[in-house]
Amino acid sequence: MTAQISTLGQLLSAAGTQWRAYDIGRRITKIDKKQFAQIEGTLIPYPYPLAGHALIAIQFWDNNATLDPYVWFLKLPLDEQSKLVAASRDHFANMVLEALGTEITGEQAQGKLDNNPYVFTPNANKLAAFNALLKREINRPASQYYEYAELYFAGKLPENAWQNVAVQGLADFAFRLEHSHNAKNLHSVWSSLPIQVKQPLSAMLEHVPTGTHLSKLFYNDCISALRNKQLDILICNLRALSATKAQGLLLQATDLILADELANEADILLTLTGRCWEAFNEQSRLFILLDKAAHNTQVDGLFTSIFADLVAIPSLRPHVLSILRAENRSETLSRAIGRLFS
Repeated sequence: MTAQISTLGQLLSAAGTQWRAYDIGRRITKIDKKQFAQIEGTLIPYPYPLAGHALIAIQFWDNNATLDPYVWFLKLPLDEQSKLVAASRDHFANMVLEALGTEITGEQAQGKLDNNPYVFTPNANKLAAFNALLKREINRPASQYYEYAELYFAGKLPENAWQNVAVQGLADFAFRLEHSHNAKNLHSVWSSLPIQVKQPLSAMLEHVPTGTHLSKLFYNDCISALRNKQLDILICNLRALSATKAQGLLLQATDLILADELANEADILLTLTGRCWEAFNEQSRLFILLDKAAHNTQVDGLFTSIFADLVAIPSLRPHVLSILRAENRSETLSRAIGRLFS
């Protein structure tokens, strides 16, 4: 990279753009510019690692922009301490400079990075959620699918209309709960939604910090699903609850789930690990999760993958490593930990 440009932030600024960065690997989360600069300078680890990478969306636009912003979806490798591998970041930025110079917006930029090894395409749910968030944040209209979804949740369409509700419409609805009567309408119909709607909608709600009223509904439905042994319904409600502003409800739900036999299910353990990781800053809760994973025989390597996922998260790493020294482990957990180093 040039002497003047040594980070992505500098590249974006040198190109005369306004920009924002988001984590798009776990929960879609805005990364402020000061934190992003510290990440780029390897002063701090990446806060939301996923499978050894930082999955980042960078939204940028020039000051005269009349169109929607441009977006780079980047998959950048992290080291064993979850810090950005600067050489890979430099490689990407050099490829941008060689392909585009600092003219990174406009028609001439289209398609120039299609084969870049650090550019990736998020799955359909993440793309829909990010698009919905982006349009809300820049005060642009929602997609053409939003109005139909809004009518569906308002009960103004036939019962079988769910078959025509688009994923993008669900995303737009989830990110606009504060509009009109959307939150109230969702509260009214959530428990009776067909699973074909509830599952993709919960995949959007896991990125939305819901308030106490809706969060209590998701929490109560978690308890009901536990009581009735409804695995799919439990997972939907747990995902919908995972980004709640009412973190106490999420912690209570997590404890009740871990105490239930459904916590022996691999899908539950993976949902807790992937969506509710903040709950495991409490070491006793983390201990129970890892013990359940060690005892699971449904999925080969489940304990190893869950351990690797959690130990990479900077806020959890000290708690996970301390369990390696714990003396009150079950024999099964001790054997599972031993296999990590064999």
